[in-house]
Parts: sequence; structure tokens; C-alpha cells
Amino acid sequence: MQASVRIESDAEASVALLTVCGAWDRPLWQTVSETLRKCLAEHPEALIVDLSGLDDPHASSAPTWMAARGTAATMDPPVQLALCIPPNLPLADKMQRLGAPRFLPVYAKVRQARVAIASRLPLTERLMVTLQSDAEAPSVARNLVSDACLAWDLPHLLHPSRIVMSELVTNAVEHAGSEMTVVVSLRGPGVHLCVADLSAEPPRLLKPSRVRRGRPLDERGLGMRLVQGTAAAWGSLPTSTGKVVWATLQPPRAGKARASRNNMPRGY
Repeated sequence: MQASVRIESDAEASVALLTVCGAWDRPLWQTVSETLRKCLAEHPEALIVDLSGLDDPHASSAPTWMAARGTAATMDPPVQLALCIPPNLPLADKMQRLGAPRFLPVYAKVRQARVAIASRLPLTERLMVTLQSDAEAPSVARNLVSDACLAWDLPHLLHPSRIVMSELVTNAVEHAGSEMTVVVSLRGPGVHLCVADLSAEPPRLLKPSRVRRGRPLDERGLGMRLVQGTAAAWGSLPTSTGKVVWATLQPPRAGKARASRNNMPRGY
């Protein structure tokens, strides 16, 4: 079986699914470790790791999943982590002997993990709207952010969150041109913004360039640079129908503290 590592998120960037297939060796470990750090840096509410297709006869990957659990548990707020391992695989027995099920749930199938995770997710404050790809979309999305920040008593995040949301929606209008789902969630002390569209093409940071003399500055690419400069973190994840672009905004102190959260212990 060819080795592969795939990520898929839901439209709200709240639950991510990481699927690992192939023989467990050093190259696959390196890819998995890098992908785990990326997933956790994007701070979903939960991460499900599907190991049904992993060929690991000696359960050598166990330290990697234990290390990931430790990192997920120390994040603010913590990320729920669950593994999917068929019970007949050696890795399932190894995780059982390590006592992992006490703090790292292991399920036989992804569907079981999704149901269990959904029952444990916090009742996060969330506002959502579906928008068409038109000129009014950024304004409606900005107003949704204002309503959320005022309702959650986060006036200090209102202005920067409106800026970021406006750019995310504008980018979706210009480049995806499809119906989009806009979500504003209360995530710990800050807010989490998501725009899910029907285009699989991820956003890119383009270098702004000047056109010929006598013409104005070409502002193409500046929008996502504004998002990068304003948000504590941002990124994109593929979904079953396209992609979701997300950004997190935090109070200044929380934002600085989060910069060090990617130092995940490694195990091979």
C-alpha cells in the first residue's frame, strides 16, 4: 500500500480528520509529524486520526500518537484527539497496554469517533450564515462579526475581526465565485472565523506589484497579507466539497502566548 497522509475538515473547521495509510517508516513518520503540527496549529475543536490503513506490525508509531495527545491537551482551549484503530491490529493492543484509552480515546471506526466526539464538544457560541457570491457578501459577513463580538462582550476584537472577515469573504467572492458558508465561533478567549466555499484551490499570498508608470498600485494579493498581519493565525483545509479558510483572533497576550504552541514532542 502506498503511503499517504490526508486531511479533511468540516465546513466550520471544528473537526478535522487525518487519514494515515501505508507502511510506518521514517519518511512516513516525518510526514505525519509535520501534518500533525499543522493540524494542531490550526486549532480545531477536535482531531480524529484514522489509522485503519496504517501498516505498523510492531506498533512503532505509538509514541507519535501519545506525543500528539500531550500537545493537544495543553492547548488553550484543549483540542480533543481520538484515534481510529481496528481492534485486530497490533497498534490497538499496544495503545491499550499503554493505558491510552484512559485519556486518548480509541475507536474501531471513524463513524464511531465522530459520534463520540460530537457528544463531548463544548456548546460553543456560534453564528452562521450562507451567502451568495456577490458584492453584498462582505458587508453581511462584517455585520455577523459585529453581532458576535458584541454579544460575547469582545469589543476589543470587533474591529480587527471585521477586517479579517471582510478579506476572507472578498477573497472567496473573487476567486471561488460560489455559495459560501460563513461562521463566527467563540474559541477560548478569542474568535474563530471561517469561510467555506466550493473551490478546492487554497488561498495564496501574492507579492503586490506595481503596474506601468502612471497607473496606480496593483493591490492584488494584499487582502490575504492583511489577514496574515491581523490574525493570530490563519490557514485553509480541504473539505468534502471544496475548502474552508479560517482565521483566529485573540486578545494581545493570548495571541503572543499561542506563538509557541507548535513545539510538539516527537516520537518515532
